[in-house]
Amino acid sequence: MSIKKNIPNLVTCCSLLSGCIATIMALDSQLSMAAFWIIIASVFDFGDGFAARSLQAYSPMGKELDSLSDMVSFGVAPGMIVYRLLEQACETIPSLGAMAVYIPFLALIIPVFSGLRLAKFNIDERQTTSFIGMPVPAHALFWASIGYTFYQSIPQNSIGFIVVVLVGVVSLSWLLVSEIPMFSLKVKSLKWKGNELRYLLVIGAVLFVALFGALGIAGTIVLYIALSFFNKGK
Repeated sequence: MSIKKNIPNLVTCCSLLSGCIATIMALDSQLSMAAFWIIIASVFDFGDGFAARSLQAYSPMGKELDSLSDMVSFGVAPGMIVYRLLEQACETIPSLGAMAVYIPFLALIIPVFSGLRLAKFNIDERQTTSFIGMPVPAHALFWASIGYTFYQSIPQNSIGFIVVVLVGVVSLSWLLVSEIPMFSLKVKSLKWKGNELRYLLVIGAVLFVALFGALGIAGTIVLYIALSFFNKGK
């Protein structure tokens, strides 16, 4: 196989490497760096698809490698971020007792459902131009944003924070495997018609990040979910 045909796989490997680093950073409680590396992984993830389309370098190996990379970068890594957030939050609530040890493990719902989502995507022929269910990179970016925002400001003695995070884990994990149509960011032209939702998402992202900083990324993902209800499966 020529070097040109291997370029997309090389980019995918860079995404996988970034996801591994993000996982290590999360387990080391460096959640801001973990979030940073998930963002880097998402850039490479977009880049491998762009390279494959530009070079016409599609291959069965590339498809499998992409899924394995996504599982680490957008499944395991965000799961570890949430694990550390819950662990830190539980440490501030002595009344939880032995439960404080087990609650953080509920974050593992994230990699489990990410794996289910990726397996479903690989065998679902309906998802060639759009998505059915929430894509794993968007899900990971949401938790990266939350981890970056709260890594130094975990609410003290707040069961409410833990409950909200767990509700988010369950709700967003369900969206991963749901039958809700969600639009892709792939564009065939820069015209407004046909790209209305994409342009609204970009405008919203700029506003949210300008107003709320890193937390604006999570806001953008929520906007993406909301706009997808107007997608009508197209």
